[in-house]
This record gives sequence, structure tokens and C-alpha cells, in this order.
Amino acid sequence: MTTFEIEPGRLFIGGQWREAADGARAEVVDPSRGAVVTTVADAGAADVDAAVRAAREAFDDGAWSGLSGRERGRVLYRVAELIRENADTIAELESRDVGKPITLAHAVDVTHAANDYEYFAALAQSLDGSVRDTPMNALAYVRRRPIGVVAAITPYNFPLILAGSKMAPALAAGNTVVHKPAQETPLSALYMAELFKRAGVPDGVVNVVTGGPAAGEALLRHSGVDKVAFTGSTAVGRRVAALAGESLKPVTMELGGNAAHLVFEDADLEKAVGAIIKGFVFNTGQFCMGGPRLLVARQVHSTLLGILADAVPGVPLGDPRRPETVIGPMAGERHLRKVEEYVELARKEGGRIVCGGERLDLDGGYYYKPTVIADLPNDSRVIQEEIFGPVLTVQPFDSEDEAVELANSTPYGLASGVQTGNLARAHRVADRLRARHRLGQRLGDARPRGPFGGVKDSGFGREYGTEALDAYTTTKSVVVSLD
Repeated sequence: MTTFEIEPGRLFIGGQWREAADGARAEVVDPSRGAVVTTVADAGAADVDAAVRAAREAFDDGAWSGLSGRERGRVLYRVAELIRENADTIAELESRDVGKPITLAHAVDVTHAANDYEYFAALAQSLDGSVRDTPMNALAYVRRRPIGVVAAITPYNFPLILAGSKMAPALAAGNTVVHKPAQETPLSALYMAELFKRAGVPDGVVNVVTGGPAAGEALLRHSGVDKVAFTGSTAVGRRVAALAGESLKPVTMELGGNAAHLVFEDADLEKAVGAIIKGFVFNTGQFCMGGPRLLVARQVHSTLLGILADAVPGVPLGDPRRPETVIGPMAGERHLRKVEEYVELARKEGGRIVCGGERLDLDGGYYYKPTVIADLPNDSRVIQEEIFGPVLTVQPFDSEDEAVELANSTPYGLASGVQTGNLARAHRVADRLRARHRLGQRLGDARPRGPFGGVKDSGFGREYGTEALDAYTTTKSVVVSLD
């Protein structure tokens, strides 16, 4: 394995690197080894205040917000170019930080992030106003303007992608940003701060504060923040919404998921198996759009369970720096313990462990074998709650109506998948599923051109697509009388 040095991280505020005001630092652990790889500054309220003030000053001076959309677009295109030029370094950082397989980090995270900045660079040029007739012999001039200072708070599972899903549209619209990445996985956020600077983003437009819940709360409560964009668990999302609501800040929230993957008796099982396995082991199951709940027509239930029992243990699990690895470690020890607790609960509730169900002891890392569980009742917590690990529950159904009822029975509504050879059924069932992102063979696939977001406990608001810009702009109307 090649040597890869990671320098200690500092805060990026007003275009400058600095230590936390109180000198506090936090450790960053490589989950494939369980070992500390570096430390980063641990921001407090004073640091958050400095970052928000820097963002406000940069917004007010117009060095970014005052540029035309075409000019901002040129800079964002350069950001995308720099991501691609530094793909090896970024992929390595994501792998060390999250435990993500290096092949996945290259093919998905780096590519997706670069595509996001390119896409919103193009959309930046479309943020024009409009002229509208009114019924009172007047014209209304409507302008779309940036909303101001955006607080972007991102989780640990896809640090690079989920930062881009907020920062790319926010910057395209002319806003300034204070980004607080997850405390466990801050490395790509700090590296991106340097790329923004190299791309020509003015000082203060992008600020990065690394820290824990206290830093996040300080950011949410700060009176200088105009908009909050959050991705994370539903439990934390409720707290975020409450804090933002104290000052009526608008919020976009992409929260937890517990997607149902429906397989009907007429599905192509060979194709379905690949989608099923990808749906629950992708990113070691730490994926809100994955398919951890498999609902199978009773006619093929036993057959499909047998196929999974043979196939799942053969999925390559191990060192994320090996190119053949498909499943890496969990992102942290607490996430590993959570998965273990749910599997133990499944055993107590009468669940049958078809395969997996235990840790893999490897290099001190946080590895868990991909696990398939059958025979649980639908009201089991293991089915109803988001596990966020490489665990698949399997339930039979006897009719289309029962399949839809089971799929809609959890509090979540982010994604779902349907496997059938009947196109009419696919459309009919998809329309009845209470999830905003409904997919067929490509469960979990999201592209920047389409709006993405959830319902129920999976959040509100939309990321990606032209709709994303609505969350980062406000409108101003001037009515001119023609009399």
C-alpha cells in the first residue's frame, strides 16, 4: 500500500486557515484500521461566529453575489475541473475518512461531485428575471436574487457528494456558505476549501468549520445565517428544524430512508438479484436510498432467499484500498455497534439469519459481514427503523395490494424500487408508493438533473435539478404602472 500523508486540518474562514479559538482539536480515525490518521480543529461558538461574519461580509461586498451568473458559472466549471484533476487524492481522502472502497470513491463520489458543479455552473446562467403582465395595466418585473448566507450541514456517509449537493446550487445562485461537515469525516471538505480558492472563489464565500454538535448548534442559532441545508438522520433533523425555527430560517432537509424493494413473481430474478445486493451493500449499507427492505412475491420467495444465501457471502469484503473490494468497513465504531444491536434484536424477535450476522475481524477495522434476515414480523423495529448498515430483511407478500401496504408501512418516504416484467404494473405500483424517488432496476441511482428529496420522516425540500435553485434564491418584484 502506498504511503499517503494527511496533514492536520485547520478551519477555513475568510479565505485563511486558522486554528480554533480555544486551540481544541479532534481526532480523525481510519475505520479500516481503527487508527487515528490525523487531527482537525474542533470549532466552538467563537469560530462559527467568525465564519458567519466572513460569509456575511463577502455576500454584502458583492464580489460573488454581484457577479453575473455566467461569471459565477465559469468559476464553478473550474471547480469541477480541479475535482477531476485531483481525483486520486480526493478518492484516497474519502476512503481513509469513511472507509469507502477506493474504486467506489473514484467511480461514484468524485464523478458525481464534479458533475454537480458542472451542472449548476450551467444553471447559474439561467437565473434571469421575468416580466409579467398584470390585470391592472401594469408590468411586474421579477428578479431572482441569492438568499444570503447558507449554513450547509452534511453527514458522514457521502461527505464530498452531499456537500456538493448543497454548495453547488447555493454558489451558483450567488450565496455565500458556511459548511460544517460531519465531525467524523471532515477531510474532503477541507481539501475542497483549497480547491475553491484555487478556482477563483473570492475569500469568505466558502468557509469550513470542523466540529461536533456544539458547532452545529451555534451555526443554526446564528442570526447571520439566512438559510439552512441539512442532510442527516431524522432524529437530528428534528432538532435542526426546531433550532432553525426559532428565527424562522428556511430549511431544506434530506433525512433518513428505509426503502422497500419490491420483487414480483414475473421479475427477471437474475437481474433482480444484482440490484438487490447492490441496494443493501452499496457504501456498506450507509446509504439513505438503498434497499434494506426486500418484499418478495411468495411464489419466488424461497427461491430468491436461496440465491441470496449463496451469492451474498461471496461479495468482496475487506480493505477499502484494494481495487476489488466492494464492501468496506462501517464509518465508525458506534455505527458498527448499532448494526450489531439491530441484528441481535432480530434474533430475539424470532428472525432467521440467512447469512452474515457477525463482525469480520480484520486489521482492527469496523467490518460487518453482509447480513440477510428472514421471518421477522412487519412491526419489528428491525424492519420499521433505519439500520444504516449492510443488513437486508426479507418479507413475502401474496398480492399487489399487500406489497404496497407493506412498502408504505414505515415512517420513511425517500426511495423505493420495483422489479417486474409488467410495465403497467410497474407504473401502477410506483404511483402508489409513498416515496419521492421511485426506481426500477437502478435502485439508489440519482443524477443532478432530477429533483431529489423525501416525504414523511425522510424530510422536505428538493436537491438537484432546476428545483434546487428555488431553495437558494428569493424573488423581488417591481410593479410599473403603464397609465
